[in-house]
Amino acid sequence: MALHPFIANQMALSRAAHRPGLSAGSPAQARALVASARGTLGPGPAVDDVTDLAIPARGGPVPARMYVAARDDVHGLLVYVHGGGWVCGALDDFDALARTLAVRSRCAVLLVDYRLAPEHRFPCGLHDVEDALSWAEAARKSGFGRELPLVVAGDSAGANLATVALANLSQQVQTCLQCLFYPVTDCDMARPSYLRYADDLPLTRQDMAWFFTHYADRQDWTDPRIAPLRHPHLAGSAPAWIAVAEFDVLHDEGVLFGEHLARSGVPVEVVEVASLAHGFVRLFNLLPEADAVIAAASARIRLACGVD
Repeated sequence: MALHPFIANQMALSRAAHRPGLSAGSPAQARALVASARGTLGPGPAVDDVTDLAIPARGGPVPARMYVAARDDVHGLLVYVHGGGWVCGALDDFDALARTLAVRSRCAVLLVDYRLAPEHRFPCGLHDVEDALSWAEAARKSGFGRELPLVVAGDSAGANLATVALANLSQQVQTCLQCLFYPVTDCDMARPSYLRYADDLPLTRQDMAWFFTHYADRQDWTDPRIAPLRHPHLAGSAPAWIAVAEFDVLHDEGVLFGEHLARSGVPVEVVEVASLAHGFVRLFNLLPEADAVIAAASARIRLACGVD
C-alpha cells in the first residue's frame, strides 16, 4: 500500500519548513522535538487514579507512573516501556497512550521512565527496566488486593528493553504476554527495509545509527541484550504480540524476531500494519488506522488477562 496521506503530508510539511530530523542535533534537542508533539497528538481519557512512583533500583530510584482507569475494574498489571531510541522519551510524552491503554485493556498501567543515553549508556536503561519488572512482579501479587496477571509492553527501543528484560528475568518474572510495537531487535542496517525506507520518514536509517551510537559502544551492538534477534535461548519467553509498520526501517527485524520466537516454541502473532510508519502508536487520536491497532492490542491484552 501507499504511505498514509496524513503521514506523507506531515513529512512534506517538515521538508518545506526545513525542520531538523531527530538525529540532526543534540540529544537535548531530540528530546525537545519529541516533547513538542504532545499538544498536537492530543490527550488521553480521564482515569480514576494517576500516581507518581519512585521504584527502588540498583542505579537509584526509577521514576514511574501508575494509571488506574477504574478502581473496581482492574484485571491485570501492564508495564509499559516507552520508545525513543534509548535517548528520547518521558512520562509526559506517553501519558495519553498510557491512559488509553488503561481504559481499553482494563489493566493498571505502570509507565516506566528509565535512564536515557548518552548520559546513561547501556546497560543502565536495561537495568532500570529489569528492576521495574521485578518490582511489578511483587506488586501484581500484593498491591491490588488479589494476584493479577502481568503484561509487558513497549514500542521501538522501549519494546527492545521490554523483551530483553523479560528474557533475562524469565525465571523470576511470570508474564502472560509481551506486546511489542515495532521493536528494535537487531543492529543490521543493511536489511531491505532499512534500505527501502532509509529517508523521508519519521524514523530514518541515519536516526537509528545515531541512536545506537549514543546507546552503546559499536562492539556491543551485537550483544543479545541489545540485539535480541541474536539471542540463542528464547525458549520460555512470554507469548508475544508484535505489530510492525509497513513503512519502517525496523519492519524486517520485527518480522524476523517473531519468526525467531516461533522457532523457539513461543506462541507469537505478528501484525503487519499497512500504510503506517514508525511511531504510529502515539497517533491514535489522529489516525483511525493507528487507533485500530491500539484497540487490537488492548483486546489481546484483555484476552491474556482472562477478561474476554
